[in-house]
Amino acid sequence: MLRLENLSLTQGVFTMTADMALPAGARLALIGPSGAGKSTLLNLIAGFTPPDQGRITWQGDDLTDAAPGARPVSILFQDNNHFPHLTVAQNVGLGLRPALKLTAAEAAEVDRALDQVGLAGMGTRKPGTLSGGQQSRAALARVLVQKKPIVLLDEPFAALGPALKGEMLDLVAEVLDQTGATLIMVSHQPEDARAIASHVSVVADRTITPPQETEALFTNPPQALRDYLGG
Repeated sequence: MLRLENLSLTQGVFTMTADMALPAGARLALIGPSGAGKSTLLNLIAGFTPPDQGRITWQGDDLTDAAPGARPVSILFQDNNHFPHLTVAQNVGLGLRPALKLTAAEAAEVDRALDQVGLAGMGTRKPGTLSGGQQSRAALARVLVQKKPIVLLDEPFAALGPALKGEMLDLVAEVLDQTGATLIMVSHQPEDARAIASHVSVVADRTITPPQETEALFTNPPQALRDYLGG
């Protein structure tokens, strides 16, 4: 269980509060207007931003003051965070060892992850030689090798076309089916949430609503979500 207990954050004129619980293995989409705090919430969970008050716990362990690298969390950003001077395999290997001094077993694990995301045989290439979809797959492979029980997606597929984005969401779902990881993803599109998320939280009016089942929420949306969707 991931718990955000009475979290609050103030940054200048921006304030946000969150109090919610998410079962292990759930898939949560955060939906709401730009600037409402969706990415900020991911940064709080990942440890990049400390809360002003409240606690973050996972399976009963307090993560509030833990360093980002010590948390059971992997995160995928919009720009994929590839280092252009490294090979694809090296970029994936960073998920295991920042110094890239991989054992033979770890190198084999990188190869397996690349194969799993459909990039077998491309480990020696540089990220700049890959298509946008292939770069997203390589970034997902880096998440795979980390084997963290919480996966955060900060719109990593936003730049892809609808069909390719759909393929990536399907691939993420396949990975989650195999690993059982908990997913929290930022989304601006209801169809993306419906495609992969079991639950949705609305981020608006400086608060994050508790997770609700996806179809139930869209069938009877709260006013904040109706305002955002425009209907």
